[in-house]
Amino acid sequence: MKRLVIVSDAWHPQVNGVVRTLTKLREQMEARGVEVTIISPADYRSVPCPTYPEIRLALTHPAAVKSRIEALQPAFVHIATEGPLGIMARRACLKNKWRFTTSFHTRFPEYLRERLPIPLSWTYGFLRRFHNAAETCLVPTQSIYEELTERGFDTLKVWTRGVDRALFRPQADVDLGLQHPVFLCVGRVAPEKNLEAFLSLDLPGTKLIVGDGPDMDELKRKFPDAVFAGKKEGEDLARHYAGANVFVFPSRTDTFGLVLLEAIACGLPVAGYPVAGPKDVIGATGAGVLSADLQEAALGALKMGPVDPDTKLQGFSWEACADIFEEILTAVVAVKQPIGRRTKAARTVSAR
Repeated sequence: MKRLVIVSDAWHPQVNGVVRTLTKLREQMEARGVEVTIISPADYRSVPCPTYPEIRLALTHPAAVKSRIEALQPAFVHIATEGPLGIMARRACLKNKWRFTTSFHTRFPEYLRERLPIPLSWTYGFLRRFHNAAETCLVPTQSIYEELTERGFDTLKVWTRGVDRALFRPQADVDLGLQHPVFLCVGRVAPEKNLEAFLSLDLPGTKLIVGDGPDMDELKRKFPDAVFAGKKEGEDLARHYAGANVFVFPSRTDTFGLVLLEAIACGLPVAGYPVAGPKDVIGATGAGVLSADLQEAALGALKMGPVDPDTKLQGFSWEACADIFEEILTAVVAVKQPIGRRTKAARTVSAR
């Protein structure tokens, strides 16, 4: 059996696109006979990330991460995030000449700029050096591929995403007790999600926010007519999708937006800006309206009415996501030996 190690600074109990993607990837790869170990902050003492306390920052040192990887003797190492664990795992791989892959999930430069006056060129310079050392850097969409290529990233491959069609599905007669039409937004209630652009729109019916985050109290105060349902998961989340009429995605910085696929899977038309993420998903599926005028997009999506997920979601599946990953894994494993501690004899020969 092949053994795969995934190093990620984002993991359960966080609820976000990175964690959902890695969780589904692990399920798919284990079903294909690959033994998967996740190295995450859950394995170490940790502290909350400033301004984003749901993310835990691991308190450890490079030698410990290197020893953990060596002890597992994986055939393949994938570094999913550019946080402390990702940096230490990358350092171990480079020092020991272990080939590895990475993935680009989040626009950290833009997120940092929302909070601190840090030039984009600085943070993108760090990310470029981080990912260009990898065998392959997996990116979620063609738009992100093109943007990063222009910034000097040179090991990129598009890595699609999927949706759980058994959970997220159209449901008849779901009544959320809200005035229709219901315009829904699902995600973290934080500055980078640009929720004020949605909440400021002049729309009929109800604006519904599902999610939690640091901006919750301020937005409740500023927009008392909106409904804030808090964080939802599983069937409860699927029910909130199914009880809405339009899904509005106001973010300009998400690299993909798994919630777009979840909404379409529940039959909702989507409204968003014509930027990376919505442009790739909605542009590929035709399941909504994109416009620089978000109100125009929202009202246009309402006019569309329900969409058919069976026709709109072709090509978006977790199986396809795992196929791409397995193709890269197979190519790397074919030309290298599993990582592990060298034997005493090998160390003696190397020392001569």
